[in-house]
Amino acid sequence: MSTQQNSGNPTMRTPQLDRADARLKHAEGIGGTVSAFIDRVRSGDLGSLPVIVGLVVIWTVFTSLNPIFLSPNNLVNLLFDCSTVGVISLGIVCVLMLGEIDLSVGSMSGVASAFIGVLWVNMGVPLPIAVGGALALGIAIGAAYALLRTHLGMPSFVSTLAGLLALLGLQLYMLGSTGSINLPYGSAIVNFGQLMIMPAWLSHTLALLPGIALLVMGMRTRRKRQAANLSSRSVNGLVLRAAVATVGFEVAAFYLNQGRGVPWMFGLFVLLVVIMNYAFVRTKWGRSMKAVGGNAEAARRSGINVTRIYLSAFMLCSFFASLSGVLSAARLASASQQAGTGDVNLNAIAAAVIGGTSLFGGRGSAWSALLGIIVIQSIANGLTLLNLSSSLRYMITGAVLAIAVIVDSLARQSRVSHGRA
Repeated sequence: MSTQQNSGNPTMRTPQLDRADARLKHAEGIGGTVSAFIDRVRSGDLGSLPVIVGLVVIWTVFTSLNPIFLSPNNLVNLLFDCSTVGVISLGIVCVLMLGEIDLSVGSMSGVASAFIGVLWVNMGVPLPIAVGGALALGIAIGAAYALLRTHLGMPSFVSTLAGLLALLGLQLYMLGSTGSINLPYGSAIVNFGQLMIMPAWLSHTLALLPGIALLVMGMRTRRKRQAANLSSRSVNGLVLRAAVATVGFEVAAFYLNQGRGVPWMFGLFVLLVVIMNYAFVRTKWGRSMKAVGGNAEAARRSGINVTRIYLSAFMLCSFFASLSGVLSAARLASASQQAGTGDVNLNAIAAAVIGGTSLFGGRGSAWSALLGIIVIQSIANGLTLLNLSSSLRYMITGAVLAIAVIVDSLARQSRVSHGRA
């Protein structure tokens, strides 16, 4: 009789029912999060999973061959090296999201480096003005590429290839017969590129921010979706995600602080990644970028200013290339004819693709630049520690790039078959 009354009155609960509900909510929180992740992977929405798995494999192999690879000081040097080319890769993400390409980023970086040397060292122009001039030149070059693409219909492959040659010539002309200009040791810019490290307390404090941001933004999104009667992540799932991120970043900060610590230059790179990620995900401009990359004509018909989107993407790409030239000059304490040449172009483009940005346009993430460049620099660093030739680095990087494109193609087919393209 008591059981019938309890079942007929929803306000009367038994301890058994309360415990069952608690187990159900827990399962929906943790198990639901895992189940949703598996469903996304099966449908082709891989995100950063392939590159993270690849990074674990690379680090495991190199550590087994040379334990110094994962030593704190070696990882600090790796982060320094990631920052310069990684900034270029961040700009490459912008144009790849539109299904375009910029082949001149390496030369643009070299010209910016030469600008610093000529204006600041040779001509005595104040450093902030020299840096501003280099960045302004990059923005102007990017605008020129965009106008050639939108007004004359010139493919970006052709216009940026022509720009590569022209900028390379300008770099050689600026540096003259000497071919190299040394920057003053002890100057603020050189110290920033070679020596400046965050205090341990600051790196640990900054390591808390990603988890806090994930939790706050996740709860905000959850409330909005619940208000609209849409499905949403459980609180347990959001807390688990934030906790994993916090523990991971705190452990990384602690380990790096066992050596020199976290470089300020890498902190600048991560800050730029966070800003661009917000722009891609949370702004109208970012949504327009993906729409134009997916179908430019459909985006134009829906009211998006396609010309303005192309202009902003190419300007950002060349701006980041110029900024990379400034950081490269700081890192090497010189501006030389070799700056921006060699494999800089290929590494920047490969990093964006390996990190998860699609060559087909419409899909990309600022985090792909960060993850991709860590993969490439890990390969270069590991082979250097093993005293192996650069020929192996090119072959291994090429193989990783090919695998990344194959995974992207297969994931795209899976998304199409699941109706998520």
